[in-house]
Amino acid sequence: MSGTTVLTEKWPVLGRHEQAAAWLTVWTDLGRAPRTIDAYGRGLAEYLLMCERESVDPVAANRAHIAVYVRELSSRPHRRGANVISIDSGAGLANATIQQRLVPVRLFYDFVMEEGLRDSNPVGRGRYTPGRRSGGQQRGLVPRLTKLPWIPGEQQWLSVLEVAKHEPVRNRVMLALAYDAALRREELCSLRTDDVDPAHRTLRIRAETTKNRLERVVPYSAPTQG
Repeated sequence: MSGTTVLTEKWPVLGRHEQAAAWLTVWTDLGRAPRTIDAYGRGLAEYLLMCERESVDPVAANRAHIAVYVRELSSRPHRRGANVISIDSGAGLANATIQQRLVPVRLFYDFVMEEGLRDSNPVGRGRYTPGRRSGGQQRGLVPRLTKLPWIPGEQQWLSVLEVAKHEPVRNRVMLALAYDAALRREELCSLRTDDVDPAHRTLRIRAETTKNRLERVVPYSAPTQG
């Protein structure tokens, strides 16, 4: 069973739109990661459902229809309950999540343009334009908000470590490695025994597990090895 078939079974709306299914097939054939294809399928399916509710042909949709979709994302209740509100967006979906939802829609319209079915992409891009004010930076369809990382205080770290003390050895080692080597979740969960070099206290982070597809070697501390 192909990846596209699985997605159309999961989200039948994709199968009702020929161009959507064709676009996902291209990405699948190009060897994109299954999780990426799944995320793109979900994002595009949500947009296509909005188009069907609004009786809009997605191939012919304009910027106003994209704005309706953005408004829907911005006002959607949080999946964990109506009382959970995202501070940065003022609604249930965070700004970064809304940006992620728009990526597959933007890429879909790039594909539609390449197929000669329309002349422009209704999903705006932030891009540099010489001569514009604000340093020539043109704002995208949805302003991109950047939050500073949360850094726990000493007491908060002690609380985390207190909880970790009661976890199995496996979980304690994973926490220590993630902290020492600043590993992303996928990098941490994809570690193999042959990625660990106890003699030099280093980890090999394989290219296929990294976000930028570049391999790297990172150290970890003596307490972690102990």
